[in-house]
Amino acid sequence: MFRIGQGFDIHKLVEGRKLIIGGIEIDYPKGLLGHSDADVLIHSIIDALLGALALGDIGTHFPDNDPQYKNIDSTILLKDTKKLIEEKGYKINNLDNTIFAQEPKMKPYIPLIQEKLSQILEIDKDLISIKAKTMEGQDSVGEKKAISTQSVVLLIKE
Repeated sequence: MFRIGQGFDIHKLVEGRKLIIGGIEIDYPKGLLGHSDADVLIHSIIDALLGALALGDIGTHFPDNDPQYKNIDSTILLKDTKKLIEEKGYKINNLDNTIFAQEPKMKPYIPLIQEKLSQILEIDKDLISIKAKTMEGQDSVGEKKAISTQSVVLLIKE
């Protein structure tokens, strides 16, 4: 049996925070605002995984008003989500992601992000697609005020 899930996330860029995307620290003068480390890509992936099995969303499992998740490393949340998916008898077949950022340029970081996600999810990095797009100066992303991501996952029954 196959299950498909899609996820989306967006976070505002602010001064005074590290920029973490896909578990990798990106060299940039601003970071993403959020209760956790605000890793927009991992949050999108978590929503895709949960959505594939109709298990709600990231806020259901890791609420942003719960102090235990304050500034938490989102890779921990992704590992917990992976365990939940496995407990339901599924594994990841492949993952397709798009990062929308006017700045910084994501291309140099894509192989590092693929490797990091491969390690966390315990799947071959060739099963993880990551694309980067700008918004051509349009909307909050194009105006360098935010970064957003979209993720699609295909799960298969083990």
